Amino acid sequence: MMQFDVAQHDDVVVISLSGDVMGGPDGSTLHEKLHELRSAGNRNVVVDLNGVRFMNSSGLGMLIGALTTMRNADGDLRLARVGERVLSLLMITKLVSVFKHFESVDEAVQSFG
Repeated sequence: MMQFDVAQHDDVVVISLSGDVMGGPDGSTLHEKLHELRSAGNRNVVVDLNGVRFMNSSGLGMLIGALTTMRNADGDLRLARVGERVLSLLMITKLVSVFKHFESVDEAVQSFG
């Protein structure tokens, strides 16, 4: 089961995911949260993947949906602390070039500056 925490860093929202990212109901919850953030005027999001143990293709689809949501709001979504398993999934699916990813949350947040 996936869980997430939301924190504000200057003008950037950081969403820290943990657990197994498998899409489904978890994806719907995250999607609703992103729309809330967007409605509140937040355009830029960093997704911290440090706590993610496992991600499947539905979880990856959830991230693509999140990226699309933020880009449609004239913002962006960037990844931070991507683990080896998730990075290999991004590489296999050729999505590594779609997502900007950073070693740390701070680097990702500063990349919006």
